[in-house]
Amino acid sequence: MADRMQQIHDWLRQVLQGQSYELAPASADASFRRYFRVQPAGQTSRILMDAPPERENTAPYIHIAAVLQAMGVTAPQVLAQNKEQGLLLLTDLGAVQYAQVLDEQRVDGLYGKALDALFKMQTAAATLYSDLPVYDEALLRRELGIFREWLLEKYLGLSLSADQQRIFNGVCDHLVASALAQPRVFVHRDYHSRNLMVLDEVNPGILDFQDAVVGPVTYDLVSLLRDCYVAWPAPRVEQWARQYWQRLRAQGRLDVPWEVFRKWFDLMGMQRHLKAAGIFTRLQLRDGKDGYIKDIPRTLGYVMQVCKAYPEFAVFAGFLAAKVLPRFASEAA
Repeated sequence: MADRMQQIHDWLRQVLQGQSYELAPASADASFRRYFRVQPAGQTSRILMDAPPERENTAPYIHIAAVLQAMGVTAPQVLAQNKEQGLLLLTDLGAVQYAQVLDEQRVDGLYGKALDALFKMQTAAATLYSDLPVYDEALLRRELGIFREWLLEKYLGLSLSADQQRIFNGVCDHLVASALAQPRVFVHRDYHSRNLMVLDEVNPGILDFQDAVVGPVTYDLVSLLRDCYVAWPAPRVEQWARQYWQRLRAQGRLDVPWEVFRKWFDLMGMQRHLKAAGIFTRLQLRDGKDGYIKDIPRTLGYVMQVCKAYPEFAVFAGFLAAKVLPRFASEAA
């Protein structure tokens, strides 16, 4: 760690041409990246991304930051880079996340701006992002496998019977088919309240976009509206989702009835929340990050909400209610 900090300071002195500065932790995320706020004397602050090259690749971040700026949304600008050392110097989008200020008085305004930005990303020229990976069947199934491996097997110690495995495989088949049936757009892949920053002028500032892909139209929408870290009443979520569906239709970007779009939205959220529950347990078991376990009841609550709405998931809902939720509550207590 001391050697890494020395490397960081050596590079900053070079980039800032020997100017004095203060360096303080800004944040960390679920990956191996860390962020520091750099305050040069008499200048605006900047953000240093520390992405150890043996663990992280900065090239996607650099590329997608430029793509987002070309789309007309607010993302950090890369001011300096050292790919070999895994160091980037970025513009500072502040320290206030949406998650820190969302309340009944501000949520409609903040979500309205977030949905505006999402619409810009989803309706941008495909040539801007056509080189990104596709959210294909293999990736969707790998993500669902995270739930089985890390939450069911490693965290809860559940070994699925042949019948239970058949049930889970059937659920995966439904979710994957629904995702693949949707129009493909730019997908941020983590578009939620902890990755959106409150700015003085143009909201939101968008972070953590390095895993972007080309994929289902409802993915980022459900990520925002059924956030793993904050929940809103179901009728309100449906109202926001319906308004967004109407906006896409009005612009000729979508030609399906609401009932089809709502099911896409629900099943995409179910896929995302099963994956997230698996990732949250993996973060504890593999990476020693305990802070995400408390968010699993919310994510599984979303899953149960969808299961109860569609008869094809009734058996899976019974499995979750009988085998998973009680055991999770016992383990987490």
